[in-house]
Amino acid sequence: MSPLAPRFSVPTAVALGTAALGAAFATGLFLGRWCPPWRARREERLLPPEDSPLWQYVLSRSVREHPALRSLRQLTLEQPQGASMMTCEQAQLLANLARLIKARKALDLGTFTGYSALALALALPPDGRVVTCEVDSGPPELGRPLWKQAEEEHKIELRLKPALETLDELLAAGEAGTFDVAVVDADKENCAAYYEHCLQLLRPGGFLAIVSVLWRGQVLQPQPQDTAAKCVRNLNERILRDARVHISLLPLADGLTLAFKI
Repeated sequence: MSPLAPRFSVPTAVALGTAALGAAFATGLFLGRWCPPWRARREERLLPPEDSPLWQYVLSRSVREHPALRSLRQLTLEQPQGASMMTCEQAQLLANLARLIKARKALDLGTFTGYSALALALALPPDGRVVTCEVDSGPPELGRPLWKQAEEEHKIELRLKPALETLDELLAAGEAGTFDVAVVDADKENCAAYYEHCLQLLRPGGFLAIVSVLWRGQVLQPQPQDTAAKCVRNLNERILRDARVHISLLPLADGLTLAFKI
């Protein structure tokens, strides 16, 4: 079977808006569509290394971080596994997309210190709501003072339990089809279940973002023992065939899947 080619189709209003998001998005989109097949490029990065002068220049001209968000990113990078968090260019892309679709409610699976939750909260109106899920109470408490500093803590609803439990509770409470944005940056073994639950909770025109889907090519050609990588690869192939969504695959950082619900 020949490898699946990514479909680049997004709603017109979103496509027009994202054209202005800056060089990081434009570069990622171009490379994601025109580079040779990813299956044959297992050890190559699709974008310049993070310490590349070119990439640093691109980020310096395109990324605009709230001071509290920047402080939280720097704090998070000092923590064990801090480098696994969402990157600043991914956070800005998702926040700008949330603004473009006039989002009011967002899901964030995998809080950690709350960097992505704060980025989304800053993009929502004063009465916006971010439901964020985490199983470890420690990291969110590191970020909470910076949520307060940004005056966004009232928008962030932290659920300290497995994300699937929270998603089931939201569905049982009748919140299906009411969320505008869902971001999945949690354990990869459950990513297919997260996808299905989030799709039920999203409204038509809302979008789902799945972070870290390339892992320097290992997801698209995983090692036999790499269960997490297999789960993400299978999910991406499943989404590509899903008539309920438009899909884009972007090589920002270690990859980002965007699925816009039809």
